Amino acid sequence: MTIAMISNVLLWVAVIVLSLTVLALARQVGVLHERVAPAGALINSAGPGVGEQSPRLEAIALAGNAITVGGKLAAGKALLMLFVSQTCPICKKLIPIALDFARSERLEVLFVGDADLSEQKKLIERFGIDERHFVNGAAIGMAYRVDKLPFAVLLDDQGVIAAKGLVNSREHFESLIIAKETGFATLQAYLKAQAEPVE
Repeated sequence: MTIAMISNVLLWVAVIVLSLTVLALARQVGVLHERVAPAGALINSAGPGVGEQSPRLEAIALAGNAITVGGKLAAGKALLMLFVSQTCPICKKLIPIALDFARSERLEVLFVGDADLSEQKKLIERFGIDERHFVNGAAIGMAYRVDKLPFAVLLDDQGVIAAKGLVNSREHFESLIIAKETGFATLQAYLKAQAEPVE
């Protein structure tokens, strides 16, 4: 056997070993994907909980219109409140997603901030937020005990907290809707209930 033939055989052996390694890794990624459950919005335990009546709060939007948080809405409607800040980079990423999500799910949306008015105006201008749907002040955030951003709260048409939590993707917004529709506070609670055997 010549050196060229030996190196050719060794090259083929290396290609076969690498192919088997790639197949084994692909299988492991598939198994890992099945085992890792999707993560919903991260709920904090502070403030009013899921399933409780929202505190009824009166606020004035930046456009000057009065807004009642926690009041009754039209039947079948829901209110998505998103707590944001000009200094929060994830908030800036999420605002367009929240607007699109609210439109597609037919939700009313209210942005809530607690910062210098000039900073909030920059945020509103940058993303084309309607000032009638933006409240700037600490009262709502304090009532819900919001300590990290971006934080979302979904209220049903009776003013009951259907879901809440820290959000950083469209999937997290979708988890709020799933929580509302299923009655489970978190996606993890829903998946756990689905895995339990039916008696």
